[in-house]
Amino acid sequence: MPLPQFKRILLKLSGEVLMGRQQFGLDPEFVTELAAEIKATKDTGLEICLVIGGGNIFRGVAGAAKGLDRTTGDYMGMLATVMNALAMQNALERLGVETRVQSAIPMASVCEPYIRRRAERHLQKGRIVIFAAGTGNPFFTTDTGAALRAAEMGCHALLKGTSVDGVYDSDPKKNPQANRFDTISYDKVLSDNLKVMDAAAVALCRENHIPIVVFSIREKGNLARVLAGEGVQTIVQEEV
Repeated sequence: MPLPQFKRILLKLSGEVLMGRQQFGLDPEFVTELAAEIKATKDTGLEICLVIGGGNIFRGVAGAAKGLDRTTGDYMGMLATVMNALAMQNALERLGVETRVQSAIPMASVCEPYIRRRAERHLQKGRIVIFAAGTGNPFFTTDTGAALRAAEMGCHALLKGTSVDGVYDSDPKKNPQANRFDTISYDKVLSDNLKVMDAAAVALCRENHIPIVVFSIREKGNLARVLAGEGVQTIVQEEV
């Protein structure tokens, strides 16, 4: 399904994607490949915001399941997203793309604090802005942080680059017969509890009329194909 022409998008990447061919942490070679794809997309004239998860380094929910206090675990996960944001900033700037990292948890020696008007100015100047540390609060995922920032920045779409090529009616890794949706409504995602993003993120996008485009970022060149309407993806939007 062809996508409309967007002027500003928020690209949400799962932290696991940054592992590339490794089992943990960051794969610098794969991060560089991702940065090149993001640069190519920006060169088409798009304004781009980025949010990157932290699951390749630490996941608060997993830590809580092993006895760690959930609040502490979530803050540790937020710090992991800052590490990923700095790695992506470095990769982008080595390609000549001006990039700013803004963190919801202030850490002045490392990056800027999140200030919406400053982020807006960066985008107007042609920079990529990476939003780190989620919402700055525990019990909220980076998906919710991405939806919040997309709404605040007036983004025309939220693109979720993950390990699967869309939204399925069941887990395609466990069920080979799972069916992929080309388009699906926010309400169906919520009522069927489909694991696209957490419910708060989907509801926030629904309230602000921000379509969610779910696609596989692991396929080289797929971001450009999806934006050109040629790739495989699922669009979560208002019921047509």
